[in-house]
Amino acid sequence: MAQPSVLPPASSSQSSSSKSRTSLVNGHYSNGDATRESASVRVQIIDDEKQFTSELTPQIATWGLQNAGFDYDIVSVFGSQSTGKSTLLNRLFGTNFDVMDESRRQQTTKGIWMCKAKGMNVMVMDVEGTDGRERGEDQDFERKSALFSLASSEVLIVNLWEHQVGLYQGANMGLLKTVFEVNLGLFGKKTADGRNQRTMLLFVIRDHIGTTPLANLQATLTADMQKIWETLSKPPELQDRRLSDYFDLSFAVLPHKMLAADKFEVEVQALRKRFAEKSRDDYVFKPAYHKRIPADGVAFYMEGIWEQVQTNKDLDLPTQRELLAQFRCDEISTAALVEFSEQAKPQRRPIESGKVVEGLGGMMRTWRSTALERYDRDASRYHQGVYKRKRADLISVLDSTLSPLFLGQLKNLHKDCMVTFKAEMHEGMRGEGYNFADVVKAARGRCETRFLEAAGEALVDGAEWTYDDAFALLQEDVRSVADQCRKDETKKMVNIIERNFKKQISEPVEIHLNKPGIDMWDKVLTVFRDILGKAEASYLAKAKSFDCTDEENATALATLRKRAWLALCAKIGEQTSDSTFLSKLRVHFEERFRYDEHGVPRVWRPGDDIDGAFKNARDQTLELVPVYSKISPIDPSLQYTLPSDTSDSFTGAEDFDFPATLIIFTETKILDLMNRFRRDADAFYVEAKRSTVSSVAQIPYWMYGVLVVLGWNEAMAVLFNPVYFAILLCLIAAAYIIVQLGLVGPLFTLLRTVSTEIQRQATDRLREHFSQHVHAQPVRSRPLPVKYEADEDHELRHVKAEPM
Repeated sequence: MAQPSVLPPASSSQSSSSKSRTSLVNGHYSNGDATRESASVRVQIIDDEKQFTSELTPQIATWGLQNAGFDYDIVSVFGSQSTGKSTLLNRLFGTNFDVMDESRRQQTTKGIWMCKAKGMNVMVMDVEGTDGRERGEDQDFERKSALFSLASSEVLIVNLWEHQVGLYQGANMGLLKTVFEVNLGLFGKKTADGRNQRTMLLFVIRDHIGTTPLANLQATLTADMQKIWETLSKPPELQDRRLSDYFDLSFAVLPHKMLAADKFEVEVQALRKRFAEKSRDDYVFKPAYHKRIPADGVAFYMEGIWEQVQTNKDLDLPTQRELLAQFRCDEISTAALVEFSEQAKPQRRPIESGKVVEGLGGMMRTWRSTALERYDRDASRYHQGVYKRKRADLISVLDSTLSPLFLGQLKNLHKDCMVTFKAEMHEGMRGEGYNFADVVKAARGRCETRFLEAAGEALVDGAEWTYDDAFALLQEDVRSVADQCRKDETKKMVNIIERNFKKQISEPVEIHLNKPGIDMWDKVLTVFRDILGKAEASYLAKAKSFDCTDEENATALATLRKRAWLALCAKIGEQTSDSTFLSKLRVHFEERFRYDEHGVPRVWRPGDDIDGAFKNARDQTLELVPVYSKISPIDPSLQYTLPSDTSDSFTGAEDFDFPATLIIFTETKILDLMNRFRRDADAFYVEAKRSTVSSVAQIPYWMYGVLVVLGWNEAMAVLFNPVYFAILLCLIAAAYIIVQLGLVGPLFTLLRTVSTEIQRQATDRLREHFSQHVHAQPVRSRPLPVKYEADEDHELRHVKAEPM
């Protein structure tokens, strides 16, 4: 707020003026009284810059009205400039408002002033006059000050000359119409106690010479007020309201102050009594007019009214000069916009198609400055307020037209930078030995530099645009792409490390699982730990170039450990499948049943302890099944652990139960494998028993002597026959050469192959031959096969033959 003007009683010219005043009648006050009462200070509550004072509350306390409650009244004056409003108030209430120097006839009261009446609890407001040459066509303050005084006062003195009665502008009827209309919209509703806010309009007709009676003047003013009220634009809910619902009209006349000075003073004194004597019928301060605001809250109440008046747009009516300026500025602005739109139109399609227009910022700055220069050249000579306001509107339209181009340029630039960034990333990651962090840093730097340069070029001076949000979005997208590339590369690296781990772990695990023993799992887990340590070291060495965070490294290592363990479990599962595991058991059993402690194959004889050897080999083999059933090392430090909720950060798989992976065979599976192995072992036992039976049924020695006696003649025939003997020598020589060259095995293989092929060909031919006559041949019974099985003591016994 502007600093208020608080002035002491008028001095110098003011004091000389007060000395020239004649004393009021009835002894209410003389010149000495006026001097003494002039200690009552006046305050400017609203200055000519339309700022409300902050000094009204302390001033009310100075006047002694702080604790007056509702025992006070407010009166204000309204009228044209230089019609003696301040003089009238000083005469009526003993105030000390500045009065006009009659020799100069210029504006005296600026803004709105307030002073306490002499001898009465009345606050008097002196309002700046209307239609002054100082403000000219600017009627904004006139309208607002009139509405303020009407809304805040109990009595509004309308000061006018007699010759102004019947005039529309001269009597301020147009201003009153505007004030009434806005006042009805702002303050026309009923108060909390259900009554309308009423105000007395006291028309004081000055310089009355008596030619026209007061009754005629009163009738003319009343008719004018009724006409004004009927033509008001009322709110829908107040259409039926009448003038008498809000205002009471009262009238008074005063003779000419200079030509009939004595009579003027007498009439002023008579008018004063209407303000001072409560017993009179025409007493103006009736309870219906009081605003019911305590005296200590008057300042806040008036300030609230002024804020409502200030913010009301219905009072902002333009002057003729402003109307002309609005019309011409709109025309000039439209012409500038047409040219501007034609220039900007060709660039919209490339922007909308997703292209980055080179030099767009320079073009937009040129279009904008050209349009503003044209507007400034043609419109600057009109009303400056309208010119500046329309210029601001033009700038807003220009910027709103260019803004989509700017935003589209940023969008296309963002897309183009991202495409380039991705291409540079993939190009930098080709081949081996690249540093991922350096590739990302270099590509990001080029991307951001290109965006900032192009975005800065697209800015227009004076436009409230910024590319900070777009740049932040670009940085976020670049970060997202870089993070995704890092994840992909990390995933690829983990996959490579996993494949190498599987290759390295496969052979050692297979070797240790093929050599079962009590420390088998210790050996397997030792190999696993060593190879896993190398894999983790390899990852950490490569992860340094990826600029991974500790959290990302921890996650990747957890994934690598899980995959390594699963790879080990898969290899173990492969080596412990039913067929493979049973094969291992058979091999282990055969090594202990078919071979002795020196590894020499056993040839079973009837006197050998086959049963004991079988039981020892079988029991030793069955003891291996529990060893294989669970991954359980002897050394506790080799026990490998993983969290049961470990998830794969690359595949998202979470269904992993680590304790379950330690179990190779369940109890049910162990029993099944043992039963199946026992059946296989029984077959080996039966085979061993059969070999002893075949060794018992060997050829007697005397049979060899019979063969010599019976075959003597044939042997002599071969020896003494040159042909047979030569053939025998050739066969012996060939056998010697084959043995010396080591061709016995290949020769037997060749003979076996030839005999097999001959047998197959013969079988096929016979099958074809007999299949043609099988329907004519009777079916012959075949002998039933003899079946042997081992009893509980592993002794062979004959079983009834079953038909095939």
